[in-house]
Amino acid sequence: MLTLKRARELNDAQMSEHHLIIHAKNVMYAMGAMADHFGADREHWMAIGYLHDYDYEKYPDEHLRHTEKELLAEGVDAADVRAIMSHGYGICSGVKPETDLEKSLFAVDELTGIIQACARMRPNGISDLELKSFMKKFKDRKFAAKCDRDLIVAGCEMLGMDVSEVAGICIEGMKPYAADIELLGTGA
Repeated sequence: MLTLKRARELNDAQMSEHHLIIHAKNVMYAMGAMADHFGADREHWMAIGYLHDYDYEKYPDEHLRHTEKELLAEGVDAADVRAIMSHGYGICSGVKPETDLEKSLFAVDELTGIIQACARMRPNGISDLELKSFMKKFKDRKFAAKCDRDLIVAGCEMLGMDVSEVAGICIEGMKPYAADIELLGTGA
């Protein structure tokens, strides 16, 4: 089973672009919160979240085509590699999310982008971001337009959850790490 320490070693050897590292951390903390929600292994889910874009910096146009073989060669468990591959389902991977971990990763990958965009424009960052404010921005497709809302909705539906429920879990899960994910706000 992938540990957070090993995920950091692998990802940090591949990734140097600051915005990609911040994204990996956003997804990591959101996945920790989702693990708590499902009563699963928090560190394991965080490790999957941190490592999910393993090949993206080197191969943005071939995302996930340089992940499976490479991570298996690094000794990452096949089930963990499968989970990582599933976050690109229908986009750049044919691996359908089946477990709560996989479905959560599929949903929160894009969702954290909108959460980050919302928090960045607030004086107090994510610390006082309320679900109501987030949902207003979520419904505005011009806001954080690159984040695919249809994928988020599909991921939440796979989980049998509403977007607001998943977003609430992720926002609360990310709040304690505001400094690490640079979401202290415009007043900081």
